Amino acid sequence: MFHRVLACITLCIFANYTSLPQLLGQKGKPSHHTKGGFKNNYLPKEQMSKSLGTVFKWRFTRDSQKAIKFDTLSPDLIFLKNNRTEETLTWIGHSTFLWQYRGVNVLTDPHLTSRASPVSFAGPKRMVPPAISIDDFPPIDVVVISHNHYDHLDKKTILGLVKKQKATPPLFLVPLGMKSWFEDIGVKRKVVELDWWQNHQVGEWKYHAVPVQHWSRRGLGDTNEVLWAGWVIEAPGKRLFFAGDTGYSKDFQDIGHRFGSMDLSLIPIGAYAPRWFMKDMHCNPEEAVQIHLDVNSHLSVGMHWATFFNLTDEPLEEPQKRLREAVRKRNLTEGSFLTLKHGETMKF
Repeated sequence: MFHRVLACITLCIFANYTSLPQLLGQKGKPSHHTKGGFKNNYLPKEQMSKSLGTVFKWRFTRDSQKAIKFDTLSPDLIFLKNNRTEETLTWIGHSTFLWQYRGVNVLTDPHLTSRASPVSFAGPKRMVPPAISIDDFPPIDVVVISHNHYDHLDKKTILGLVKKQKATPPLFLVPLGMKSWFEDIGVKRKVVELDWWQNHQVGEWKYHAVPVQHWSRRGLGDTNEVLWAGWVIEAPGKRLFFAGDTGYSKDFQDIGHRFGSMDLSLIPIGAYAPRWFMKDMHCNPEEAVQIHLDVNSHLSVGMHWATFFNLTDEPLEEPQKRLREAVRKRNLTEGSFLTLKHGETMKF
């Protein structure tokens, strides 16, 4: 019983619950700023929170997922470590990708430990090991972080990356308000925080923080105190969109209008069930396809699925199947929105 209650408390950190109403935007600040933090652009404030009772209802009435075995691949680590010319995309698991382009190595939402949790003995457990360990990574130039949930921001992984590259640590790009978390764990160099629609330029590369529909929480009393974001990376001759974690909203039409098109998009397709609980903050495969269309993506890759066990309720293999069907129903070419195996490297 103790572990059941503890697991529920851990999951409450993932679930957006609070009895306090969200406050309105403050005078002279962007409309998504509130007195105590941030809110979404297109989600009514009453839908930004769920009661603690609702969280317990989901936790204690849910159906457990059935574990299955996914095919995995072993990346060519020697090639990835030495690659400075070819464009590649490697799925490490969940929302963690290594993107190599023109000699720059970019990492998204790195999570390489066994649980998505503040504790080591409870919370969603990794079902598929990370495809690359910290020791086997090539030197990482830039890390983009979408938000502070435990399946996207992992303290041990961040500290491992910094320790491995002590002399030349990666540049960490984070949403507004998150820099202090990095400073608190001892990462005081090369952390840049951005508000929605702000950008940071490194040489010819420009990194834009863009609005998505989600929320933030790291502890029991910090709901939405820091921002969440997607990222558009404009490199010479290439534009990549990393959606982070998100429900479906008009934000993606706004992104599409502003940037015109994306060459490559990384879009979540899992963690969407039950819909009565997850819909506002997690898109399903059909909505992921709509995001692909809204941002005018030439090629999209599904993420945020098949990595953690019992994170949400849908069958673990279902996101991939529904994505394929959604692509077919929208009359899109078969390879325009696809999934990778854990450890698979796509070469362009």
